Amino acid sequence: MINRRYFFPCLLSLLLAFPGLGQNSRPRELGIEIGILKPGSLNAITDVKGVRVGHVTLVKGDSVRTGVTAILPHGGNIFQQKVPAAIFIGNGFGKLAGYSQVEELGTIETPVILTNTLSIAAAIEGTAAYILAQEGNEQVRSVNVVAGETNDGYLNDIRGMHVSPAHVQQAIREAKEGSAVEEGNVGAGTGTVCFGFKGGIGTSSRVLPQALGGYTVGVLVQSNFGGVLEINGVPIAKELERYPYKEAIGSSDGSCMIVVATDAPVGDRNLKRMAQRALLGLAKTGGIASNGSGDYVIAFSNYPDNLVSYKSDTSVQQLSNLRNDEMTPLFLATIEATEEAIINSLFAARTLTGTQGHTIEALPLDKVMDLMRKYNKIVR
Repeated sequence: MINRRYFFPCLLSLLLAFPGLGQNSRPRELGIEIGILKPGSLNAITDVKGVRVGHVTLVKGDSVRTGVTAILPHGGNIFQQKVPAAIFIGNGFGKLAGYSQVEELGTIETPVILTNTLSIAAAIEGTAAYILAQEGNEQVRSVNVVAGETNDGYLNDIRGMHVSPAHVQQAIREAKEGSAVEEGNVGAGTGTVCFGFKGGIGTSSRVLPQALGGYTVGVLVQSNFGGVLEINGVPIAKELERYPYKEAIGSSDGSCMIVVATDAPVGDRNLKRMAQRALLGLAKTGGIASNGSGDYVIAFSNYPDNLVSYKSDTSVQQLSNLRNDEMTPLFLATIEATEEAIINSLFAARTLTGTQGHTIEALPLDKVMDLMRKYNKIVR
């Protein structure tokens, strides 16, 4: 006979320690198809060939609910082979390291790191140490680490600063290419809250038809923001009567980190334009970029011929760039993938109790699916 006194606490600890267990189905698997473009085979940022994602999830005791997510633009030495990149700030209530150099030079030279607000220093230290230790970087004296954050302090003992440089390096080392990306209560999304429900990591992708170039756009989000939730146009928040200011009180503050990757030959100027469109995807979910929200979009292209070498024998680099007239399909792909990545983060997340006994409930999927049927938004 099972001793319930010990079985259920052990089961809970197991589920917390291994976030993939019991993960919910993704919206597209349930018949919710967002947008008109087709996703890649993984429907993830890793559909962009070469992109790698790694998580380290920290769940300890009753207070630690945080982690690190690392996004690698390619599998080589990123410092030696930098990627064209841009960053767009939707609302700047946040701490994004590395912004000014990306804005000035139009490249990223490290993995992109996501974590919590008070762990940015650890993210910088861990990533810089990783870069300096790579073969070929023995003479490097300066590294521009790109690291973003959202504040998980409602569920996580954020003041404890439990993320270490070693955790950051572990996330980088364990990043995988060409595989599904774990979503929900993992990595940098372990302790986040979105639209008043449990948020987390979410990802999605879009592949353009061959007639439009066949390029892939992938998006990964760390959802930790508020607003008035809509899913594929259905007013979920209004129907559930769960939205800020319903009784003239409440808050919609929070943050969202969005990483956009593509294999299209796009330079930093047009990557900035793609990054701007990602905020349209956030808006389609009901996000409002509130006063207290840090909404940042980091966009890069790993098109092989456009990688920028740290050292070169020539003074001129020939780059391939899509014409402005060819960018619109990539804009649409970015909007759709961002919208779906945010919704994916909500569907994957699970109810979590953290510091000071705070509990955030998962999105009530049974009620949501009933509403999607009510509005005829299920395709099967």
